[in-house]
Amino acid sequence: VQLVESGGGLVQPGGSLRLSCVASGIRPDMIYSMNWYRQAPGKQRELAASITDNGETTYKYTVQGRFTISRDNATNTVHLQMNNLKPEDSAVYRCSVVGLGGSFWGQGTQVTVSS
Repeated sequence: VQLVESGGGLVQPGGSLRLSCVASGIRPDMIYSMNWYRQAPGKQRELAASITDNGETTYKYTVQGRFTISRDNATNTVHLQMNNLKPEDSAVYRCSVVGLGGSFWGQGTQVTVSS
């Protein structure tokens, strides 16, 4: 199973970014959940958003209302739309898939929110 993230970068506070993660080597019907974790320097990794196989979503309270996670089963892709970004959102964002066979991780993509 391979997960490839894209869409990170540098953005000013208040700006937007859209992260994408394409999963290969696993069928969509074998995936229980697709998730976005993030880790800032010196901090623990935290779950930013998650979407289950039946479309239920979960968000960290600090991103609720600003981030939207969505899933495209046709392309086996999970997206994270991030609006009204804040400096404290700066982190390496990693895609994770939980499914038959275990948990799988992408390499991560850097998001930096700075003026």
